[in-house]
Amino acid sequence: MKMKVGMRQQRGGQGFSRSLKEQRSRMYIVMRCVVMLLRSHD
Repeated sequence: MKMKVGMRQQRGGQGFSRSLKEQRSRMYIVMRCVVMLLRSHD
């Protein structure tokens, strides 16, 4: 258990950038869905 926590602390920067990329890709997917829904209403 302690080893895993240590590894997390060492790669904290990478984990943060990875989560940031995940958030951006999620927002991109959500925006595309919204655009498709708006277009389908037309």
